[in-house]
Amino acid sequence: AQAILAPATGLRLSGLKGGCCEVVFLFAMAGEQITASKSKKAVKKGTRQPVRLYCKGIVLGYKRSKTNTYATTSLVKIDGVRTREDTSFYVGKRVAFVYKAKREVRNSKYRVMWGKVKRPHGNSGVVRAKFRKNLPPRAFGGPVRIMMYPSKI
Repeated sequence: AQAILAPATGLRLSGLKGGCCEVVFLFAMAGEQITASKSKKAVKKGTRQPVRLYCKGIVLGYKRSKTNTYATTSLVKIDGVRTREDTSFYVGKRVAFVYKAKREVRNSKYRVMWGKVKRPHGNSGVVRAKFRKNLPPRAFGGPVRIMMYPSKI
């Protein structure tokens, strides 16, 4: 096995054979970007922004046909998802509808209704979600959070 040292990064790439110059160059470029970003982080040390661990979505309404509505299943449009294939990542993920109530419970006026993405709906990136208790109609058009867990990766 060959051992190659990437000049800019100090990374050791072993087990590579002919045609590896491009790989070394890519690692070298990545190393330069990494060192550049590290120097920027050193300047802003202590002012880190919180990371959002959910995707935004909008409640479209209940699943329905021409005459019947099925309140047990809600339709949710996820931001940035445009095809049926893209929705496969979100199947099984938890959905949170956060709302504000008048009375305080456990020192907070905010409450959450939890649900789960069950399957795609149509071909344009809409998903069906089932909540533990049905969403109220005032939630239609409102925001939901699609959590990045449980992970299937």
